[in-house]
Amino acid sequence: MKTVACVVQDGFAPFEFGVACEAFGLDRSDDGVPNFDFRIVAPEAGVVQSKLGFSINVENDLSFAYEADLVVFCPVPRPYWGRIDQRLIELARDAVARGAWVLTVCSGSFILAAAGVLDGRRATTHWMYADEMSAMYPQIDIDPDVLFVQDGRIITSAGTAAGLDACLHLLRLEVGAELTNRIARRMVVPPQRDGGQAQFIDRPIPVVASDSLSAVADWAVEHLRDELSVDQLAARALMSPRTFARRFKAEYGATPAAWLARQRIIHAQRMLERTDLGLDQVAEECGFGSAAVLRQNFARVLGVTPTAYRARFSCTDSEMPAA
Repeated sequence: MKTVACVVQDGFAPFEFGVACEAFGLDRSDDGVPNFDFRIVAPEAGVVQSKLGFSINVENDLSFAYEADLVVFCPVPRPYWGRIDQRLIELARDAVARGAWVLTVCSGSFILAAAGVLDGRRATTHWMYADEMSAMYPQIDIDPDVLFVQDGRIITSAGTAAGLDACLHLLRLEVGAELTNRIARRMVVPPQRDGGQAQFIDRPIPVVASDSLSAVADWAVEHLRDELSVDQLAARALMSPRTFARRFKAEYGATPAAWLARQRIIHAQRMLERTDLGLDQVAEECGFGSAAVLRQNFARVLGVTPTAYRARFSCTDSEMPAA
Protein backbone atom coordinates (compact mmCIF):
# COMPACT_ATOMS: atom_id res chain seq x y z
CA MET A 1 0.00 0.00 0.00
CA LYS A 2 1.63 3.23 -1.17
CA THR A 3 -1.12 5.69 -2.05
CA VAL A 4 -4.05 6.81 0.13
CA ALA A 5 -7.00 9.00 -0.82
CA CYS A 6 -9.14 10.48 1.97
CA VAL A 7 -12.56 11.49 0.65
CA VAL A 8 -14.39 14.43 2.22
CA GLN A 9 -17.54 16.32 1.32
CA ASP A 10 -19.50 19.25 2.73
CA GLY A 11 -20.50 18.58 6.32
CA PHE A 12 -17.50 16.35 7.06
CA ALA A 13 -16.73 15.51 10.70
CA PRO A 14 -13.38 17.02 11.76
CA PHE A 15 -12.37 14.34 14.27
CA GLU A 16 -12.99 11.38 11.96
CA PHE A 17 -11.25 13.24 9.13
CA GLY A 18 -8.32 13.86 11.46
CA VAL A 19 -8.14 10.15 12.29
CA ALA A 20 -7.39 9.31 8.66
CA CYS A 21 -4.85 12.13 8.41
CA GLU A 22 -3.13 10.99 11.63
CA ALA A 23 -3.02 7.34 10.63
CA PHE A 24 -1.86 7.68 7.03
CA GLY A 25 -0.81 11.27 6.37
CA LEU A 26 2.04 11.98 8.79
CA ASP A 27 5.75 11.49 8.08
CA ARG A 28 6.94 8.78 10.48
CA SER A 29 10.03 7.74 8.55
CA ASP A 30 12.15 8.51 11.61
CA ASP A 31 10.39 5.55 13.26
CA GLY A 32 11.05 3.31 10.27
CA VAL A 33 7.45 3.58 9.04
CA PRO A 34 7.09 3.92 5.25
CA ASN A 35 5.43 7.13 4.12
CA PHE A 36 2.24 7.03 2.07
CA ASP A 37 1.36 9.36 -0.77
CA PHE A 38 -1.62 10.76 1.13
CA ARG A 39 -4.03 13.18 -0.50
CA ILE A 40 -7.33 14.69 0.53
CA VAL A 41 -9.89 14.56 -2.26
CA ALA A 42 -13.44 15.79 -2.78
CA PRO A 43 -16.09 15.46 -5.48
CA GLU A 44 -14.94 18.90 -6.63
CA ALA A 45 -11.65 20.60 -5.76
CA GLY A 46 -12.05 23.78 -3.74
CA VAL A 47 -13.57 24.83 -0.43
CA VAL A 48 -15.24 22.07 1.60
CA GLN A 49 -17.28 23.05 4.64
CA SER A 50 -17.04 21.08 7.90
CA LYS A 51 -20.03 20.48 10.15
CA LEU A 52 -18.50 22.78 12.77
CA GLY A 53 -18.53 25.96 10.70
CA PHE A 54 -14.97 26.06 9.37
CA SER A 55 -13.82 25.02 5.93
CA ILE A 56 -10.75 23.52 4.29
CA ASN A 57 -9.38 24.03 0.82
CA VAL A 58 -9.10 20.69 -0.99
CA GLU A 59 -6.75 20.77 -3.96
CA ASN A 60 -7.70 17.40 -5.47
CA ASP A 61 -10.86 16.11 -7.08
CA LEU A 62 -11.60 12.38 -7.14
CA SER A 63 -9.15 11.55 -9.97
CA PHE A 64 -6.35 10.51 -7.60
CA ALA A 65 -8.73 8.24 -5.67
CA TYR A 66 -9.34 6.14 -8.77
CA GLU A 67 -5.69 5.04 -8.63
CA ALA A 68 -5.15 4.95 -4.87
CA ASP A 69 -4.28 1.72 -3.06
CA LEU A 70 -6.55 2.77 -0.19
CA VAL A 71 -9.69 4.91 -0.34
CA VAL A 72 -10.94 6.24 3.00
CA PHE A 73 -14.52 7.54 3.14
CA CYS A 74 -15.17 9.98 5.98
CA PRO A 75 -18.61 10.14 7.65
CA VAL A 76 -21.62 11.21 5.63
CA PRO A 77 -23.90 13.87 7.16
CA ARG A 78 -27.32 12.44 8.02
CA PRO A 79 -29.23 14.63 5.49
CA TYR A 80 -27.22 12.96 2.69
CA TRP A 81 -27.84 9.32 3.68
CA GLY A 82 -30.75 8.93 1.28
CA ARG A 83 -29.08 10.84 -1.55
CA ILE A 84 -25.43 9.87 -1.71
CA ASP A 85 -23.44 11.79 -4.33
CA GLN A 86 -23.35 9.62 -7.46
CA ARG A 87 -19.68 10.45 -7.93
CA LEU A 88 -18.89 8.85 -4.58
CA ILE A 89 -21.00 5.81 -5.45
CA GLU A 90 -19.06 5.32 -8.68
CA LEU A 91 -15.74 5.74 -6.86
CA ALA A 92 -16.71 3.13 -4.25
CA ARG A 93 -17.73 0.64 -6.91
CA ASP A 94 -14.51 1.19 -8.84
CA ALA A 95 -12.29 0.83 -5.78
CA VAL A 96 -13.91 -2.45 -4.76
CA ALA A 97 -13.91 -3.80 -8.32
CA ARG A 98 -10.18 -3.19 -8.82
CA GLY A 99 -9.27 -4.68 -5.44
CA ALA A 100 -8.15 -1.55 -3.62
CA TRP A 101 -8.47 -1.31 0.13
CA VAL A 102 -11.62 0.60 1.12
CA LEU A 103 -12.11 1.90 4.66
CA THR A 104 -15.05 3.82 6.08
CA VAL A 105 -15.27 5.72 9.33
CA CYS A 106 -18.61 5.85 11.14
CA SER A 107 -21.43 6.78 8.72
CA GLY A 108 -19.05 6.66 5.75
CA SER A 109 -20.38 3.13 5.37
CA PHE A 110 -23.59 4.62 3.94
CA ILE A 111 -21.63 5.42 0.77
CA LEU A 112 -20.65 1.77 0.32
CA ALA A 113 -24.18 0.68 1.17
CA ALA A 114 -25.65 2.98 -1.48
CA ALA A 115 -23.09 1.69 -3.98
CA GLY A 116 -24.26 -1.88 -3.37
CA VAL A 117 -20.76 -3.14 -2.58
CA LEU A 118 -21.80 -4.25 0.92
CA ASP A 119 -24.67 -6.42 -0.30
CA GLY A 120 -24.33 -9.89 1.21
CA ARG A 121 -21.38 -8.74 3.31
CA ARG A 122 -20.90 -8.17 7.01
CA ALA A 123 -20.36 -4.52 7.95
CA THR A 124 -20.80 -2.03 10.77
CA THR A 125 -21.44 1.62 11.48
CA HIS A 126 -22.05 3.72 14.59
CA TRP A 127 -24.43 1.86 16.91
CA MET A 128 -26.83 4.83 16.81
CA TYR A 129 -27.19 4.42 13.04
CA ALA A 130 -27.26 0.63 12.78
CA ASP A 131 -31.06 0.25 12.86
CA GLU A 132 -31.54 2.92 10.22
CA MET A 133 -28.95 1.36 7.96
CA SER A 134 -30.56 -2.06 8.42
CA ALA A 135 -33.93 -0.61 7.42
CA MET A 136 -32.49 1.13 4.37
CA TYR A 137 -30.25 -1.77 3.29
CA PRO A 138 -31.65 -5.09 4.61
CA GLN A 139 -29.33 -7.04 2.31
CA ILE A 140 -26.32 -6.05 4.45
CA ASP A 141 -25.36 -8.08 7.54
CA ILE A 142 -24.86 -5.20 9.97
CA ASP A 143 -23.14 -5.96 13.26
CA PRO A 144 -23.70 -3.09 15.71
CA ASP A 145 -21.61 -4.67 18.49
CA VAL A 146 -18.09 -4.42 17.05
CA LEU A 147 -15.51 -1.67 16.62
CA PHE A 148 -14.83 -2.54 13.00
CA VAL A 149 -15.43 -5.27 10.44
CA GLN A 150 -13.10 -6.49 7.71
CA ASP A 151 -14.81 -8.35 4.87
CA GLY A 152 -12.29 -9.02 2.14
CA ARG A 153 -10.57 -5.71 1.38
CA ILE A 154 -13.43 -3.63 2.77
CA ILE A 155 -13.17 -2.33 6.34
CA THR A 156 -16.11 -0.56 7.96
CA SER A 157 -15.78 0.99 11.40
CA ALA A 158 -18.04 2.19 14.15
CA GLY A 159 -18.25 5.72 15.53
CA THR A 160 -15.48 8.22 16.06
CA ALA A 161 -12.50 6.57 17.84
CA ALA A 162 -13.35 3.17 16.35
CA GLY A 163 -12.14 4.61 13.05
CA LEU A 164 -8.67 4.73 14.59
CA ASP A 165 -8.96 1.07 15.59
CA ALA A 166 -9.82 0.24 11.96
CA CYS A 167 -6.90 2.28 10.63
CA LEU A 168 -4.45 0.59 13.00
CA HIS A 169 -5.86 -2.80 12.00
CA LEU A 170 -5.16 -2.05 8.34
CA LEU A 171 -1.69 -0.73 9.14
CA ARG A 172 -1.00 -3.93 11.06
CA LEU A 173 -1.87 -5.93 7.95
CA GLU A 174 0.26 -3.73 5.69
CA VAL A 175 3.34 -2.85 7.73
CA GLY A 176 3.22 -5.42 10.55
CA ALA A 177 2.63 -5.36 14.29
CA GLU A 178 6.00 -3.90 15.26
CA LEU A 179 5.71 -0.72 13.19
CA THR A 180 2.01 -0.38 14.01
CA ASN A 181 2.88 -0.51 17.71
CA ARG A 182 5.32 2.34 17.08
CA ILE A 183 2.61 4.37 15.37
CA ALA A 184 0.19 3.67 18.23
CA ARG A 185 2.76 4.72 20.81
CA ARG A 186 3.23 8.03 18.98
CA MET A 187 -0.54 8.50 19.09
CA VAL A 188 -0.60 7.42 22.77
CA VAL A 189 -3.30 4.82 22.09
CA PRO A 190 -3.36 1.03 22.47
CA PRO A 191 -2.37 -0.73 19.21
CA GLN A 192 -5.25 -3.19 19.59
CA ARG A 193 -8.33 -2.38 21.63
CA ASP A 194 -10.48 -5.17 23.02
CA GLY A 195 -14.23 -5.03 23.29
CA GLY A 196 -16.86 -3.64 20.96
CA GLN A 197 -19.52 -1.00 20.57
CA ALA A 198 -21.80 -2.83 23.00
CA GLN A 199 -19.77 -1.50 25.90
CA PHE A 200 -20.61 2.07 24.82
CA ILE A 201 -24.34 1.73 24.17
CA ASP A 202 -26.45 3.61 26.70
CA ARG A 203 -24.01 2.97 29.54
CA PRO A 204 -22.04 5.39 31.69
CA ILE A 205 -18.32 5.66 31.04
CA PRO A 206 -16.53 3.70 33.78
CA VAL A 207 -14.36 5.71 36.10
CA VAL A 208 -10.76 4.54 36.31
CA ALA A 209 -9.95 4.88 39.97
CA SER A 210 -6.55 5.44 41.48
CA ASP A 211 -6.39 1.73 42.24
CA SER A 212 -6.46 0.92 38.50
CA LEU A 213 -5.58 -2.63 37.48
CA SER A 214 -2.84 -1.41 35.13
CA ALA A 215 -0.07 -2.69 37.42
CA VAL A 216 -1.54 -6.20 37.33
CA ALA A 217 -2.00 -6.00 33.57
CA ASP A 218 1.60 -4.85 33.11
CA TRP A 219 2.80 -7.75 35.26
CA ALA A 220 0.72 -10.21 33.23
CA VAL A 221 2.27 -8.97 29.97
CA GLU A 222 5.72 -9.64 31.44
CA HIS A 223 4.69 -13.21 32.36
CA LEU A 224 2.72 -14.37 29.33
CA ARG A 225 4.74 -17.58 29.08
CA ASP A 226 3.40 -18.67 32.48
CA GLU A 227 0.02 -20.21 33.19
CA LEU A 228 -2.02 -17.26 34.34
CA SER A 229 -5.36 -17.79 36.02
CA VAL A 230 -7.99 -15.32 37.14
CA ASP A 231 -7.38 -16.49 40.71
CA GLN A 232 -3.68 -15.69 40.40
CA LEU A 233 -4.26 -12.24 38.91
CA ALA A 234 -6.96 -11.49 41.45
CA ALA A 235 -4.58 -12.39 44.27
CA ARG A 236 -2.03 -9.89 42.93
CA ALA A 237 -4.77 -7.25 42.85
CA LEU A 238 -5.80 -8.17 46.41
CA MET A 239 -9.34 -8.90 45.26
CA SER A 240 -11.65 -11.84 45.10
CA PRO A 241 -11.72 -13.53 41.65
CA ARG A 242 -15.31 -12.41 41.08
CA THR A 243 -14.61 -8.77 41.96
CA PHE A 244 -11.41 -8.80 39.91
CA ALA A 245 -13.13 -10.22 36.82
CA ARG A 246 -15.90 -7.62 37.06
CA ARG A 247 -13.48 -4.72 37.58
CA PHE A 248 -11.15 -5.95 34.85
CA LYS A 249 -13.92 -6.13 32.24
CA ALA A 250 -15.17 -2.67 33.22
CA GLU A 251 -11.67 -1.22 32.82
CA TYR A 252 -10.41 -3.14 29.77
CA GLY A 253 -13.60 -4.02 27.92
CA ALA A 254 -12.85 -7.74 27.91
CA THR A 255 -12.68 -10.67 30.30
CA PRO A 256 -9.23 -11.42 31.75
CA ALA A 257 -9.04 -14.61 29.63
CA ALA A 258 -9.93 -12.81 26.40
CA TRP A 259 -7.50 -10.00 27.16
CA LEU A 260 -4.68 -12.44 27.91
CA ALA A 261 -5.35 -14.31 24.67
CA ARG A 262 -5.07 -11.06 22.73
CA GLN A 263 -1.82 -10.08 24.49
CA ARG A 264 -0.36 -13.48 23.65
CA ILE A 265 -1.26 -13.01 20.00
CA ILE A 266 0.39 -9.57 19.98
CA HIS A 267 3.52 -11.04 21.56
CA ALA A 268 3.54 -13.85 19.00
CA GLN A 269 3.34 -11.30 16.19
CA ARG A 270 6.36 -9.47 17.55
CA MET A 271 8.36 -12.69 17.92
CA LEU A 272 7.47 -13.88 14.41
CA GLU A 273 8.61 -10.54 13.04
CA ARG A 274 11.78 -10.10 15.07
CA THR A 275 13.15 -13.62 15.70
CA ASP A 276 13.89 -16.85 13.85
CA LEU A 277 12.59 -19.04 16.69
CA GLY A 278 10.58 -22.11 15.69
CA LEU A 279 6.85 -22.16 16.22
CA ASP A 280 7.15 -24.44 19.26
CA GLN A 281 9.50 -21.95 20.92
CA VAL A 282 7.29 -19.00 20.01
CA ALA A 283 4.27 -20.85 21.39
CA GLU A 284 6.08 -21.56 24.66
CA GLU A 285 7.29 -17.98 25.07
CA CYS A 286 3.79 -16.62 24.44
CA GLY A 287 2.02 -19.05 26.75
CA PHE A 288 0.24 -21.14 24.11
CA GLY A 289 2.09 -24.30 25.07
CA SER A 290 2.35 -25.86 21.62
CA ALA A 291 2.63 -24.86 17.99
CA ALA A 292 -0.76 -26.42 17.29
CA VAL A 293 -2.49 -24.21 19.86
CA LEU A 294 -0.59 -21.18 18.55
CA ARG A 295 -1.70 -21.91 14.97
CA GLN A 296 -5.32 -22.35 16.02
CA ASN A 297 -5.50 -19.09 17.98
CA PHE A 298 -3.41 -17.09 15.50
CA ALA A 299 -5.56 -18.11 12.53
CA ARG A 300 -8.78 -17.52 14.44
CA VAL A 301 -7.84 -13.96 15.42
CA LEU A 302 -5.81 -12.77 12.43
CA GLY A 303 -7.11 -14.99 9.65
CA VAL A 304 -3.61 -16.10 8.65
CA THR A 305 -1.21 -18.82 9.81
CA PRO A 306 1.89 -17.91 11.85
CA THR A 307 4.09 -19.16 9.00
CA ALA A 308 2.34 -16.99 6.45
CA TYR A 309 2.50 -14.01 8.78
CA ARG A 310 6.24 -14.46 9.31
CA ALA A 311 6.83 -14.78 5.55
CA ARG A 312 5.18 -11.41 5.05
CA PHE A 313 6.42 -9.39 8.00
CA SER A 314 9.70 -10.93 9.17
CA CYS A 315 12.50 -8.36 9.58
CA THR A 316 16.03 -9.23 8.51
CA ASP A 317 18.93 -7.91 10.59
CA SER A 318 19.43 -5.02 8.15
CA GLU A 319 15.74 -4.15 8.19
CA MET A 320 15.21 -4.49 11.94
CA PRO A 321 13.98 -1.17 13.41
CA ALA A 322 15.87 0.11 16.40
CA ALA A 323 14.37 -0.87 19.74
